[in-house]
Amino acid sequence: MKLFLITFFIILLCFAGIAIKLLLKKNGEFSGTCASQSPFLNKENEICGICGKLPSENECKQSEILKN
Repeated sequence: MKLFLITFFIILLCFAGIAIKLLLKKNGEFSGTCASQSPFLNKENEICGICGKLPSENECKQSEILKN
């Protein structure tokens, strides 16, 4: 029972942290939505498979795709 309570408390803290981050972020959006653009994952400077963003660009092109 003790392990269950510890696990439940840790999961509750994680959800609370994510909720607080969403409340404090502008427009409630997560930053860096293109995970494939992480320098740890993309060592060959490939474009994003979802929106086509180049690693040298700052903004995700997802919002441009949704507008069209």
